[in-house]
Amino acid sequence: MAGPNTSKSNHSLSLRLLRVVLLSALVVGGLLSLLQIAYNAEKTVSAINEDGERLLAMFRDPSLQAIYNLDTEMGTQVVEGMFQHPAVRSAKIGDLGELVLAEKNRPLVQAPYRWATDFVLGQEKGFTTQLIGREPFDDHYGELSLVLDTADYGHDLVLNSAVIFVSGVLRALALALVLTLVYYWMLTKPLSKIIGDLSNIAVNHPGRYKLPKQPGHEHDELGRWIDTANQMLDSIEHHQRLHQEAQHNLQHLTQFDALTGLPNRQRLQSSLEQMLEGAGRLQSRLAILCVGVDDFKGINERYSYQVGDQLLVALSERLRRYGGRSGTIARLGGDQFVLVRADFDEPYQVAALAQNILDDLESTFPIDGFRVQLRATIGITMFPEDGKSTEVLLQKAEQTMTLAKSRSRNRYQFFVASIDNEIRHRRELDNDLRVALQRDEFFLVYQPQIDLKKYQVVGMEALIRWQHPAYGLVPPDVFIPLAEQNNCILAIGDWVLDQACRQLRAWCDLGYGNLRVAVNLSAVQLRRGDLPETVKNILRQHKLSPNQLELEVTETGLMEDIATAARHLNDLRDLGVGLAIDDFGTGYSSLTYLENLPLDKIKIDKSFVHDLLEDEGDATIVRAIIQLGASLNMQVIAEGVETVEQEAYILAQGCDEGQGYLYSKPLQPEDFLKFLREEQHISRFSLVQQG
Repeated sequence: MAGPNTSKSNHSLSLRLLRVVLLSALVVGGLLSLLQIAYNAEKTVSAINEDGERLLAMFRDPSLQAIYNLDTEMGTQVVEGMFQHPAVRSAKIGDLGELVLAEKNRPLVQAPYRWATDFVLGQEKGFTTQLIGREPFDDHYGELSLVLDTADYGHDLVLNSAVIFVSGVLRALALALVLTLVYYWMLTKPLSKIIGDLSNIAVNHPGRYKLPKQPGHEHDELGRWIDTANQMLDSIEHHQRLHQEAQHNLQHLTQFDALTGLPNRQRLQSSLEQMLEGAGRLQSRLAILCVGVDDFKGINERYSYQVGDQLLVALSERLRRYGGRSGTIARLGGDQFVLVRADFDEPYQVAALAQNILDDLESTFPIDGFRVQLRATIGITMFPEDGKSTEVLLQKAEQTMTLAKSRSRNRYQFFVASIDNEIRHRRELDNDLRVALQRDEFFLVYQPQIDLKKYQVVGMEALIRWQHPAYGLVPPDVFIPLAEQNNCILAIGDWVLDQACRQLRAWCDLGYGNLRVAVNLSAVQLRRGDLPETVKNILRQHKLSPNQLELEVTETGLMEDIATAARHLNDLRDLGVGLAIDDFGTGYSSLTYLENLPLDKIKIDKSFVHDLLEDEGDATIVRAIIQLGASLNMQVIAEGVETVEQEAYILAQGCDEGQGYLYSKPLQPEDFLKFLREEQHISRFSLVQQG
């Protein structure tokens, strides 16, 4: 078993240096030797070429004389003379008639080193010279050729290479040993002494002991290192104090937001717990206001993230005004802040505070040359009414703010029990919606669309319904926004499109081939890149003409990404599908967009049709939309027609089509077929026309 001294020797710097230097010397010596060997190999190749050319030059004239006189005996003597050189393996003198005047060959020399030298020099090397007479007899009589065996040259190359390699390695090893000794005396030995001195340093009082300089090293790197080490020992206590300060700063960073300097969530929870304890003892109230900036992502994209950060800092400064003496303000993260106040008696005072904050935020923020206007939504919880713990109150405040944003922004909302239930119900619906399609819980109903001039059914709108196993029918205005948020809308939209076209195909097969079906597209579907191809495939699958399908898009859906919407609508127009803008008048599209988009029909929102006989404003809007459609050569359909008087009004204004309960409620497929087959509705339309 090795002792401690053996372990120390294994880690000795001298031994490690020796190993490294020896290995490095061997590698370098070997590489240099290999370079020298390569150079000798190149010289050997040159020697072979020189010998071959020299032999040809020596025997050229005798060979010319022999072939000129066709003297075989002389040619043989010339060849024998060439074979006096030990490396010649083959020699030949030939004339122009391709006859050999003299020739001699001998086998290759067999040597154990040939496997290496043949790779470098080749087995043999051939040389040839033309036998041409001297002027004026410069005729070409033949040629002299010889082949040199490289064995002798390879033998010399191997011997020289061995000598070079061994001598190079030995020189490198000798140099390595010398360098190791130098390293030991100049570096390892002084370092060992310094290590012994370091053990004398007291950990608690490092500045009391000074490391002595080693003799002969007062002014070199070791001396400077000892000076630096002594300075470092003197300043350790100072660094310890700095470390304590850094720990304090780090603790501050864990408690406060780095961007705004406000308390963060962790600090807020600690402060809020203390405030709740005090309010509990005094039986007083606390209000927690969760402030969330509306569309902060859009602000970042419009200006820049740097401007967004500066805006958050300016917002935090403005919110500090509302902290009061007994309150606190914190940043939860992102664009969410929390304000806690205790100095009030009634909830209406908190409502007034929230409204003051909203009004104040509408004053623009000057940031980097921009004047940015903010809007926010505030969720409010009360202690002790809405909860008695920090986690519950903060969670409910955030949930209330989020729910308020989903309904209508730029307002405040108090938490009540019904909101909590609504949030739970919404979460449950969201989970059930993800599997509703697989569970076959959706179905379509169809509401007729009537040509007001011909008084006949020209189409129907396909409307989706969700039959929830526990809650019954869930309204589309509840589950469609959920589907758009969790991305279920794409699969649901494809299913609706497929089912509507499948049903229309069935009615066409029964003789109602002149009908069209209208299907609603959500904003998410409209941004989908493969939408035109999907529509094309479904029409082909159900053997429908493109003009039998009408796709309805809302104003707000178009405006979310007008460039993408325009591109996809143009592709659908090229396909031949009808395009309608739904709920027209409720969004914010301009006439320019309406003129440039490939739309065929405008659909008047039912909110304008419902009160057009009592509200002159709604009547004006309806007239304007119908006139706009006529000027743009677009059809106009009014939805929500419920009375004969409403129908008469829109017909008088020039409306093309109507849809609503006056004609029929949305029907199941079998009921819609009965509606088509019955003639009573045609008679009633005729009576209305006569009246």
